[in-house]
Amino acid sequence: MRIYVAGHRGMVGQSLMKRLRGLGHEVVTRSHEELDLLDQEAVRRFFATEHIDQVYLAAAKVGGIHANMTYPAEFIYQNLLIAANVTHQAFLANVRRLLFLGSSCIYPRLTEQPIHEHALLSGKLEPTNEPYAIAKIAGIKLCESYNRQYGASHGVDYRSVMPCNLYGPGDNYHIENSHVVPALIRRFHTAKMEDAPEVLIWGTGRAQREFLYVDDMTDGCLLVMDLTRAEYEQHTTPMCAHINLGAGQDQSIAELAELIREVVGYRGRIRFDTSQPDGAPRKLLDVSCAASLGWHATVPLAEGLRRTYADYQEALRPVQEIAHA
Repeated sequence: MRIYVAGHRGMVGQSLMKRLRGLGHEVVTRSHEELDLLDQEAVRRFFATEHIDQVYLAAAKVGGIHANMTYPAEFIYQNLLIAANVTHQAFLANVRRLLFLGSSCIYPRLTEQPIHEHALLSGKLEPTNEPYAIAKIAGIKLCESYNRQYGASHGVDYRSVMPCNLYGPGDNYHIENSHVVPALIRRFHTAKMEDAPEVLIWGTGRAQREFLYVDDMTDGCLLVMDLTRAEYEQHTTPMCAHINLGAGQDQSIAELAELIREVVGYRGRIRFDTSQPDGAPRKLLDVSCAASLGWHATVPLAEGLRRTYADYQEALRPVQEIAHA
């Protein structure tokens, strides 16, 4: 099949692209410079000419708690447009199957743990990432709504998965706008290289988070996409049609920091800045639906962190070579 992976340069997109090509599919990609997903007319022209069979919608403006608090307008505007443009233009081009990738931040800040899919829209969102979460909820509801209106008449079969916090090779290690795992890897590595006495981390360290290695998530995405319509509908409902993907266990940010310190080999102190927000106190997903389909996470956190740190060191190598040239 000709499969369009939107967001192929990101960590998730890279993993999806590698796996799909390994299965023999023709993967279609466009850089942001080649195709601006915020431009409806450009997206229309792309789908009108490329004869796409399936879409994996992994493109998004993403970031950690600092980025979400700094750029709330960009997070809601850009992610709403990406979801709307890609979904609608795929429909107009007769793309029958699409997979939308969401985020566990769609769920209420305070809800029963582990979080079942039906908890969506049952309470208030975490304020620090509410704009991003609303855009992701809109993406889910786009898929559900197109299925409800056009499933029988046009064969539309659009699906959604909700992963927990993802990490792995190809992640974004930006000093301010990255998620917690790459941010801490960079921070501990820099402190090690500079022999800094301590590393400062936002929050109390008590917030609980669940982390899923990106290739495990890719396996889950392919499984969900390969289900027959009857199988997918057996495990979802028309207005709750997303499936959680998670590791099935969580740990505190303090415990995560200790793991990353060990992987990096940093020997200094860890200090928490309690004046900064923690975000939601806990976000552990109920993954019983995915488990009933035969999927479960396989890469332990410590091993995944070792692979991710190796990837970060590899990414630094060209910079170091230029610096020493």
